[in-house]
Amino acid sequence: MATAFYAGSFDPFTNGHLHVVKVASSIFDKVIIGIGKNSNKVRRFDSASMIDAIQRCLRDEGIRNCSVIYYEGLTCDVALQNGAQFLIRGIRNGVDYDYEENLALINADLSQIETIYIRAGKWGAVSSSMVAELIACGKDIGRYVPNAVMQLIDKCK
Repeated sequence: MATAFYAGSFDPFTNGHLHVVKVASSIFDKVIIGIGKNSNKVRRFDSASMIDAIQRCLRDEGIRNCSVIYYEGLTCDVALQNGAQFLIRGIRNGVDYDYEENLALINADLSQIETIYIRAGKWGAVSSSMVAELIACGKDIGRYVPNAVMQLIDKCK
């Protein structure tokens, strides 16, 4: 049984993230979505609330082979602890590739776990940071995030 670990801050979880999950869930038997603690970032949305919103997104999409966790520590260590053989990383553009490739090389060196890249497709221009900026400027972000995440964002306003 092939298991993949998809890590990120998901702050917030976007349609690009959802696209990556859909593709990964069609390839792997099990996908674990890991909301990682990043000591260099301050979360805009509570991780427990985002876990709930992502789980609702998965249910809404009929995706049954994914789970969502919060974690601290090195992604590759947590992936291995959860039985993953692969890391999933979403790629929006060449800049993402260059950044992700460096992480993949270190993760492979530390854990012998391979990284699989999945393109964000038509959502390549959408990032959590861009969505957060649009929220701060009072713009409608409904087309950039799944409905369950939009409901969470509306509650936080």
